[in-house]
Amino acid sequence: MTEPQSKELTERELVVLRAFVDEGSGTADHARQRLADAGVEQAYVTVANVERALEDKNFRKQLNKSRPFQYRAARSFADVSKRLVGDLVERLFDCSRQKLLVQILDMR
Repeated sequence: MTEPQSKELTERELVVLRAFVDEGSGTADHARQRLADAGVEQAYVTVANVERALEDKNFRKQLNKSRPFQYRAARSFADVSKRLVGDLVERLFDCSRQKLLVQILDMR
């Protein structure tokens, strides 16, 4: 039996996911080009594999059955950011939003 994939986002997955924050859909090559425009060089195969991982984790949805595959966000940016902040609060700040806010204010 294979080990289930993590539902957490890796740093690379987050970078690719953010490539489409302002746009609704696109291909892996489109994501790779957007990343390159932002100064992040990734091989096409790397971005394509990340897109599939994001689909497996229900962050992206494949729109077609033939290549090049088109993907769109499966969740809104608000939903994704809420989940990530909630995870941060739970794992790092013992489920205390107050501790997070104190940390943010102490950074100023």
